[in-house]
Amino acid sequence: MLALTLTADLTGVTNLQPLDTAEEPYFYNFKVQCTSCRETHPNWVSISRFESTEISGSKGEANFVWRCKACKRESTASIKDAPKTYTHASPPTRQTIIEFDCRGLEFTDFQANGEWMAKGLETPTKFTAIDLGEGEWYDFDEKSGEEVSVKDVKWEIRRA
Repeated sequence: MLALTLTADLTGVTNLQPLDTAEEPYFYNFKVQCTSCRETHPNWVSISRFESTEISGSKGEANFVWRCKACKRESTASIKDAPKTYTHASPPTRQTIIEFDCRGLEFTDFQANGEWMAKGLETPTKFTAIDLGEGEWYDFDEKSGEEVSVKDVKWEIRRA
């Protein structure tokens, strides 16, 4: 099991999470490495919890099935549950966003492409279309009259 964790400095917002619904799935983008021969795929790969692929020679399915070009081994990854929200903490703490059951592969790097959402820390304001691709995001909460932000974004892939 691997977990994608996030550490970020939230100001004026909480419950940060990817917009990940059946109608609008979030595609998690990773660099992937074979655990047999340690070959790393040259491109970023995308995985969605709403897409499944059949596993060769099995009746099972996985969200991501990959055959290593170097050693020809087939590997799989499945997303265990819906993503968890990242809640406001002072100082910022590392929190798990999503967990993967990986067989024969490891995710080595994460790229935050896609939309995230959050809500106001002390107001009912909902923030959508949050882009964390640059490692920070700024907006203004009309109800509180304050600037809100997500800064110092750090992603880590850890053993769960």
